Amino acid sequence: HITRGTMSNVGLSGTVSNRPAGESCGSEASEGQRKYLIGGNWKCNGDIAFSMNLIKTFNEAGPIPKNVEVVVCPGSLHTGMALGLLRDDIQIGAQNCGLNAAPGAFTGEICPIQLVDAGVTWVIIGHSERREGFGMAGEDNELVAKKVKVALDSGLNVMFAIGEKKEEREKGDRRAHV
Repeated sequence: HITRGTMSNVGLSGTVSNRPAGESCGSEASEGQRKYLIGGNWKCNGDIAFSMNLIKTFNEAGPIPKNVEVVVCPGSLHTGMALGLLRDDIQIGAQNCGLNAAPGAFTGEICPIQLVDAGVTWVIIGHSERREGFGMAGEDNELVAKKVKVALDSGLNVMFAIGEKKEEREKGDRRAHV
């Protein structure tokens, strides 16, 4: 059973100090050997109960091979919960970040430095939904490239989405998109 975390788990720098310990198995990837990344994007799905259940499922899962990185990207409202409750061998990513390199008067944005300060290690940039724009102007390649640079300069790892639509991927047209 998972109970809701409290801010007492968060240190002065915003890093979480009491995440449950994870478990890994096997050996590290040796020089030249492939390391795998498994990422999960929660998109704009779920409420607190959904997120708590998903965190519980991850926490109860077996060991993660040492040559595998696992990253989950909850919605912004549930990122703090994941940072406080999810086992420490699963990294937390953000679904987006702002173009602004530093905090300021950017209503609704989250700058990469704030994500790093909170303990987030990854960010998804360039997702097709953001490129489409949700009924308004979407993010073009130039904006996406600038966001990648700001995120990397801030110390985040980037999952760069090429932006193909679901229909293109299902038709097998993703290579044409690249």
